[in-house]
Amino acid sequence: MGKLKIGDQAPAIKSVDQNGNEFKLSDLKGSKVVLYFYPKDNTPGCTKEACNLRDHYQELKDAGFEVVGVSADSQKKHQNFIEKYDLPFTLLADESKEVIQAYNAWGLKKFMGKEYEGIIRKTFVIDEEGKIENIIEKVKTKDHASQIL
Repeated sequence: MGKLKIGDQAPAIKSVDQNGNEFKLSDLKGSKVVLYFYPKDNTPGCTKEACNLRDHYQELKDAGFEVVGVSADSQKKHQNFIEKYDLPFTLLADESKEVIQAYNAWGLKKFMGKEYEGIIRKTFVIDEEGKIENIIEKVKTKDHASQIL
């Protein structure tokens, strides 16, 4: 699949959430969706990003957004992350990385001079019709909600 761009139909998602419930993006048709990809629960940047979205969750809801986070962590890790930080939104356990790859959120990363493959932090804003309205590739973890709004 080629690189996703604004105006493209968002790839269909079928995954499981932190509670093991089936999640389909199509179930949210009619709502705007913030679909954010992040590397790992309980790491400094990912925690800052999740807490920023939590702290501005009501503003996002008031603007019509449903927030859904995606990483390759397990349901159990997601449950612990949600409980620890009182996160009010859904986290998808994409251990197979199907959703991550469908959204081009997997690739080469650099950290401290080393290159490795991993989840690329990025956010897709999807409109009520399921089209990509915005793609945020340079996520500011401490100020992500204002980037979305």
